[in-house]
This record gives sequence, structure tokens and C-alpha cells, in this order.
Amino acid sequence: MAKSTTMPIMSTQVSSNWRSYYQLTKPKVVMLMLVTALVGMCLAVPGALPPVKAVMGLIGIGLMAGSAAALNHLIDRRIDAIMARTHKRPLPSGQLNTARVFTFAVSIGVMGFIVLALWVNPLTAWLTFASLIAYAVIYTQYLKRATPQNIVIAGIAGAMPPLLGWTAVTNELHANAWLLVMIIFIWTPPHFWALAIHRRDDYAKANIPMLPVTHGIAYTKTSILLYTVLLSLICFLPYLVGMTGDLYLVGSSVLNGGFVYHAWKLKYAATEKSAMATFKFSIIHLLLLFVCLLVDHYVMLWQL
Repeated sequence: MAKSTTMPIMSTQVSSNWRSYYQLTKPKVVMLMLVTALVGMCLAVPGALPPVKAVMGLIGIGLMAGSAAALNHLIDRRIDAIMARTHKRPLPSGQLNTARVFTFAVSIGVMGFIVLALWVNPLTAWLTFASLIAYAVIYTQYLKRATPQNIVIAGIAGAMPPLLGWTAVTNELHANAWLLVMIIFIWTPPHFWALAIHRRDDYAKANIPMLPVTHGIAYTKTSILLYTVLLSLICFLPYLVGMTGDLYLVGSSVLNGGFVYHAWKLKYAATEKSAMATFKFSIIHLLLLFVCLLVDHYVMLWQL
């Protein structure tokens, strides 16, 4: 009887621990990053992807992105305990301790670096490592607490996956890859500031100088609207340089129009749900924008 009682308890604890470690990696964020990295890979080559470099590249980038996310959990554990959005995360809730989180973060980060260095190329390994340091240390440890422009300055780290995907299959830096980075770099502030408006009181309580806290909600709404307009212009660049075709032009125009509309509504006709609606649409916008890039790429190849 004792055995049958103990085993379900142990099984539940193991399952709970795995879920906690999985949560540390911010899987939804990492999956979106991997989609953009995959698109970067596909746009970098005219034909089929090199299977080993593509698969190992995605694995390595994913592991190191998960490591950066876990380090973010570790460094922000005291802030997370204060904020309603994050107080149930594994560290503030007591599901895991700091030693285990640090060990986990370093382990998967080292694994990811080794995978990239051995099976992809050193350039991608070091660029991914630089992105990890920029996000987990420079942004989380310093910029997040130092300036309301934190997410703008640190946005380059989160914008790197398309470039990492590109270098993974070509072993070279290319101007077209930097265009993809620029799109995500400009997309990041309006995406994150919409969430920051919704969670303004949380950030104020945690003494984090997010833009809605330091400059007010009205100023932040204006900034979001201006950034979405700028993003719409930046998204035309792949078409203007001949990187994409008409399908991308139409798809991106519709998506950018939707983002500008949400930002305009947030600024001039807001309801209680407008900030989160803008935030959620921004995720759909980026995902579908990169899907448009991918589909357009293969349609253009098929027409050749």
C-alpha cells in the first residue's frame, strides 16, 4: 500500500518540476524567435535548406534563447515576486531555488553553444552568445532598471534570430538579414509598451522605469502609434530592395494597417481592453509577417 501511495506523489513532483523548468525557458517567446530564425534560414538559400545545419541551428538557438530566458527569471526573481503578472513564476512561487535555476540556465546555454559551434559554425555560436549576454545581463541586470528606453536599446538582442538563422546556413552576414533584424527591432517597442500600459501599476510598484511609469500613458500611446507608422515604412524595405515580391507587399500592407489601426484606437478611442488587444495583435502581426516572407520566397522561386 505504501508503494502505491508514494509513486503517484513522486510522479506528480517530477511532472511539476519539468513544467517549472519548461516555464523558465519562456517557450512561447522562444517559439516565435525560432519561427523568425527559420524564415531567416529559408530566405538565405535559393533552394532546399542544408538539413543538418538547419536542424542543429534551430536546436542551438533554441537552447541558448531558453538559457537567456532562465537567467532573466533568476535576475528578476525579486521583481517578479512583486508583480501580479509574474508572481507565480517558478522562483518567486518557490517551485525552484536559485541554484537549480542557475545550473539549468548555464547547462542548456553551454549545450546550445556547443551544438552551434560544432555542427553549425562559430560565427552563429558567438553571435547567439552575444545576444544571450545582451538580453540576460545588459538588459535584465542594468538597462531594465536604468532607463525608460530600456526596451528600445535592448531590442536588438531580441531582433537577432533571423540573422542567426541566416548565418547558420550561410556562415556570412548579409544586408538582407539585417533588414529582418530591423523589422523586429522597430516592432519590439510598440509590442512591449502596449503590455506595459496594461501593467503600468505593476511596474510602478516594482520601481521599474518603463515608459508609461516615467512619461505617462498618453505619451506612451503616442510613441506606440509613431513606432507602428515607422514599422510600416521599414516593412516596405524588403520589397523595395527586391528581396520579396508582390505577395509579401500585399500581406505586409494589410498587417501593418491592422497594427496602425490598433495603435490609433489605443491612442484616440481606447477602452480598458485596448492595450492588451494591441499587444496580442502585435504578436499575430509579427508571426504572419514572417509567414508572408516565407510563402513569398517560395512563390518567387517557383515562378523562376
